[in-house]
Formats: sequence, structure tokens, C-alpha cells
Amino acid sequence: MPILVIAEHDNAALKAATLNTVAAAAKLGADIEVLVAGSSCGAAAEAAAKLAGVAKVKVADAAAYAEQGAENLAALLVDVVKTGGYSHVLAPATTFGKNVLPRVAALLDVAQISDIVGIESADTFVRPIYAGNALATVKSADPVKVITVRTTAFDPVAQGGSAAVEAIAAGPDLAQSKLVGRELTKSARPELGAAKIIVSGGRGLGSGDNYRAVLEPLADKLGAAMGASRAAVDAGFVPNDYQVGQTGKIVAPQLYVAVGISGAIQHLAGMKDSKVIVAINKDPEAPIFQVADYGLVADLFETVPQLVSAL
Repeated sequence: MPILVIAEHDNAALKAATLNTVAAAAKLGADIEVLVAGSSCGAAAEAAAKLAGVAKVKVADAAAYAEQGAENLAALLVDVVKTGGYSHVLAPATTFGKNVLPRVAALLDVAQISDIVGIESADTFVRPIYAGNALATVKSADPVKVITVRTTAFDPVAQGGSAAVEAIAAGPDLAQSKLVGRELTKSARPELGAAKIIVSGGRGLGSGDNYRAVLEPLADKLGAAMGASRAAVDAGFVPNDYQVGQTGKIVAPQLYVAVGISGAIQHLAGMKDSKVIVAINKDPEAPIFQVADYGLVADLFETVPQLVSAL
């Protein structure tokens, strides 16, 4: 039976999370199809067709899908799944996937399997629980497995595919919600979820001005994305989309630099899979040092400028 991957995209290009989700689907079987639903989304569909392992790309191109509204997408997905005979439906465990797939699971009357980090068989999956402190092995007997994938647990697939692209009929516009506006943070730095190097700051920085004055020069030197703990976000130092952790973005960069972050369990759940973790904190008992590969007990306001100068 074929496997369906829901592409996350902006109508012009695929999001990086889609590549990781296709990699997870490849562990389930070889017959992988990708659904691209959007408006004027031909470029995204062509990009999906070039992914290694993808056998077919289905495209639903209609104005109703321009803003990726969950209600319209879920209705389309249910119809596609029922007519296509899919055994598994996968989407990245991003804001997009978490918004759409629970609706699909409910409409199909199956249980969603969320945030998987491993695949043992076609019906058995591994997912973190208790903020990542334990791993649960989940076996599902549902006829269709609806799954969100923790993208940091799977390496992205390569290019090199040549899948057929098939247009499918769009569903009706349910008109249950309307996008009024969207405010996007514009930055020349890498996108947080896909960055290879991340510099994160916490409450120890004291203020938003300190956050920018201390961390931006370091991030510029390293070519890094900037992140933050929930405490820093709640204090208003930075916008919500900087947040790393259980209720923010899950990241696994090559290098994660945690500055002034104590290491609450919720934050560790979002970054402890990073390849190398460097922690700077004046409290030697801070939990962040338990997961850090390199720890420096020092005043960040003295140490970080010295590090920038050395770089």
C-alpha cells in the first residue's frame, strides 16, 4: 500500500522539514507519494518530484489552499486518503503538521501517533514522552497510521528523483476560517529550525537590549541562527519564533551555544540532540551543564565579548 507525505511549503518552495519526513516515510516502504496542496504551487511540486525515493507527486492547486488553512486541507486529505488506499499518512511535527494532522486523524477515526523519532516496523514507532526523558514504543492497529515526524531524528533525503506529477481535483472552500494577516520576522540569518549553528540566550541576559548587544556579534561571527529559552521569550527579550524547547522549536544543529540558560527540562527537550552543546553560565549547578559537551562557568557579559574577539 502506498505511503502519503504531506508537503510543507510556501507555494514557491518546499520547507526543509518535508525532506526529513520523506526520509522517515522511506523506512516504511518504497511506494511514497507526496501531496502538495496550495495555490500556484507548481514550483513546490516540481521540487517534491526531484526528491529521492518519491514515486508520485499529487498536486491540488486552488485558491482555497493558498494560506494552508487546516480546515480545507484536512477535508482534502481525508478524501485523498480514502480514495488512494494509503497505509500511512505522514507530516512534519512542525506548527503546520500539528495544525492539520489531528483533524485528519479525527475525521478518519484513528489515533494520531505524534512526534516519532524512530520506526521499528510498519505498525510500531518510537516517540519521546515526559519532555524527552523517556521513549515510548507505540504499536497501532489502525487501518491508516496518521503520523507526525520529529524532523531532527531523520536525515533529509537527497535530490535525484524524477517522480510523475499528477494534478488532482481540489475540494470545496469550507470558508470556516480566514487569514486576516501574517507578521513574519525577517532576518538575514539562517532559519532557526534548519540552522547548523545556533546561539541561544536565556533569562541570564537580563534584557532584550543585552540579548542583542551580547549575542548578535557572536551569531554574526559564527554565521548562526539565534534562539532563546522560554523564559527569555516570556520576558519579552525576543519574539516567540525564537523559542527553542518543548513548546517552541525542536532543533538539532551541529553546534548549539547556550548563553545564560539554566536548562529547564522543557528547554533541554528541544535541543539536547544537538551534535555539540556549549554552555556558558555563572551557576555551576545549572542543569544545562548535564547535557553540555563543553561548559564554562563564568560571567557571560565578560566571556562572550572575549569569545567574539578571539573569533
